[in-house]
Amino acid sequence: MTDEKTYNVLFLCTGNSARSIIAESVLNRIGAGRFKAYSAGSQPSGQIHPFTAQLLTGLNFKIDDARSKSWNEFATDGAPEMDFVFTVCDNAAGEVCPIWPGQPVTAHWPFPDPAAFDGSEAEHHALFVKVYGMIEKRINSFVNLPVSSLDKHTLQIRLEEIGQDTSASAEK
Repeated sequence: MTDEKTYNVLFLCTGNSARSIIAESVLNRIGAGRFKAYSAGSQPSGQIHPFTAQLLTGLNFKIDDARSKSWNEFATDGAPEMDFVFTVCDNAAGEVCPIWPGQPVTAHWPFPDPAAFDGSEAEHHALFVKVYGMIEKRINSFVNLPVSSLDKHTLQIRLEEIGQDTSASAEK
């Protein structure tokens, strides 16, 4: 049996220039047809980080429609109703989020911020690649959950476990 429903997923961070954009792109590819991903920021930078664009383009992601935007776009009338909302940075997780219509399941999946990294260009690129791998690993775990057959409480626990997976986190 397959899920008939397409689940809407929102990835949140502060600037919406790197991690949340990467997560949106990865889920839209891996979960195509079953999940529709979006991203936003509490204080959007207004642009996608150049290394984000370079990385995703190099991996054959279509990013023509990707843009840095405010999470307020998803808390208005007419916005897609979210089934899941994931914060991917500690700053956004600590902020007071808008009220999301439909009471989506939420979880915190922290990743280091490659956009804020201060180092050589090669080190910066390497961190973007590393963060991409962490995000991809968590999203693979997420899309393999039997979402439609889990009750909301069990689903919440499983999503929190994915977010605590140290093999896909900043832990070394």
